[in-house]
Amino acid sequence: MTQTPPRWDLSPIYASLEDPSFTEDMRAIGTDTEQIAAFFERELQPLAEQPAPAETLSARLGQLVEALNALMLKASRLGTFLNGLTTTDSYDKAAEKLQSQFYIALLPFSNFMVKAQAWLGKVAVQLPEALKVPGPAREHAFFLLENAEQSRYLMSEKEEVLANMLTLSGGTAWGDLQGTLTSQKTVAFELDGEVKALPMPALINLRSHPDADVRERAYKLEQQVWEEMKEPLAACLNGVKGETNTLNKLRGREDCLHQSLDQARIDRTTLEAMISAIQDALPMFRDYFRAKAKILGQEKLPWWSLFAPIGKVEKTYTFDEAKALVLTHFGSFTPELAAFARRAFEENWIDAEQRPGKRGGAYCMGIDAIKQSRVMCNFDGSLDQVMTIAHELGHGFHNYCAYQVDKTPLQSETPMTLAETASIMCETIVFNAILRTVTNPEEERAILETSISSDAQVTVDILSRFLFEKEVFARRDKGTLSADEISEVMLQAQRDSYGDGLDEEVLNKFAWTWKPHYYSPGLAFYNFPYAFGMLFAKGLYAIYRERGEAFVNDYKALLASTGEGTAAELAARFGIDIRSKAFWKSSLDEIGERIQRYISL
Repeated sequence: MTQTPPRWDLSPIYASLEDPSFTEDMRAIGTDTEQIAAFFERELQPLAEQPAPAETLSARLGQLVEALNALMLKASRLGTFLNGLTTTDSYDKAAEKLQSQFYIALLPFSNFMVKAQAWLGKVAVQLPEALKVPGPAREHAFFLLENAEQSRYLMSEKEEVLANMLTLSGGTAWGDLQGTLTSQKTVAFELDGEVKALPMPALINLRSHPDADVRERAYKLEQQVWEEMKEPLAACLNGVKGETNTLNKLRGREDCLHQSLDQARIDRTTLEAMISAIQDALPMFRDYFRAKAKILGQEKLPWWSLFAPIGKVEKTYTFDEAKALVLTHFGSFTPELAAFARRAFEENWIDAEQRPGKRGGAYCMGIDAIKQSRVMCNFDGSLDQVMTIAHELGHGFHNYCAYQVDKTPLQSETPMTLAETASIMCETIVFNAILRTVTNPEEERAILETSISSDAQVTVDILSRFLFEKEVFARRDKGTLSADEISEVMLQAQRDSYGDGLDEEVLNKFAWTWKPHYYSPGLAFYNFPYAFGMLFAKGLYAIYRERGEAFVNDYKALLASTGEGTAAELAARFGIDIRSKAFWKSSLDEIGERIQRYISL
């Protein structure tokens, strides 16, 4: 690259940590929560024992959801600002301290929501009539009914309050420690004849370097680093998974998957259909891995070549070139998508620079209070990172569609399964547009490699991560796992997923160390929703190819309403049955066609 990728501008959220509005909003979290709680005790709590007319219940529920939305706007503004600071600079101790204070300030609100959810369960039989009455309550019917249903999985109020308090020094603290350890670690690595100090995300990104020697050395150094850090990271994982297991039992959950399925708004039949379809498709992915090994002149594909570029890959992109590519191809879908992305680029919504103290990976966060988004990535000039920008801007467009029709925070709480819809769609749009312009077979194979490699990660690797996490939860239920035991579980999951497609002697036993997804106490199985999102989006893209421009408005309406229905209900709008294995197979078959084309080249 010949230019430094940009850093984002968070000033539209708050000017700084010293901004008076930041200080006022931090204070208001507590006072607003007190006011909502007082209203609840006075106006709503008695209705659990003395039912009121539907109109009365509707009016009071309407006041409650409006107050909750107002508070959530402030909390979102504070949370995204602080998260934006701490994830891009873990050395910012002032932000880190205030983030801790923010978490503490939110505790009374979290505790109140426990009480409100339990109350909704008690008045569940009254809700259907009350939600027929026009007004804010009816507009938030899905949120209210879902919480009434989920109230059956609550401990007592005192126990839930205690759990909320203890997680700050338990699971949440373990997750924060993992992020700090992995983001602050810097290593010396020789690159282009010069020894450079690389943060771990930058070292990991070398897995896609065109030079096999660089990839192998980076892999071996990465393994060495995680070997040295494995014990504290194993403690983090044990802490998070132990807390989750304990709370699942006390809340009456069936197993470690139960809460994740409810959060994803899918049922077991849907998950089983998708996982079964992926397992049936493993042979075609293994054909791809073996073909790639052959192209690279290797008998079997070692882990360090899993992400190796193929074909004419000397081309790297400046950030401006990536911007132009994304804008051009977004415009081919709809000018509105391109206009949204242009604003994101021009108003510095994207933090793309790799630097010490910045966490690895990429994400997008919506700032509901100002109806904007921010994207974090670690741009290295590769086509893969160009696709990452397209992916994260897809999340931003998802937020945009909700903002355009004034959806409230409570109406916009989207499950991960549907949260990946727009991001994968945007990746697909860019990829297909690029592929259509290719005439050289070698270049075509290089482009196909980028796509298939990504698809393999979201199916084969996601399967390995799903199997890994299930096994870790099962073993953690019987005691703590040593770092070496965790690594062995990861290796076995990779063997079961990749099979003979990879060199079994050169896998990545430390894949569990740096992925933050495993370290969220409130969101286990941060993996299968990615496979769902990718395959669901491919199914939608097939419908787009049939319907063309007429599809766009329906698609935007879907994105705007992903917080107001189950995945099955929303998919049914497009005639998709997500409980059918045939649907998932059809999306995987599309990947299979590309694999066959790749092999033929």
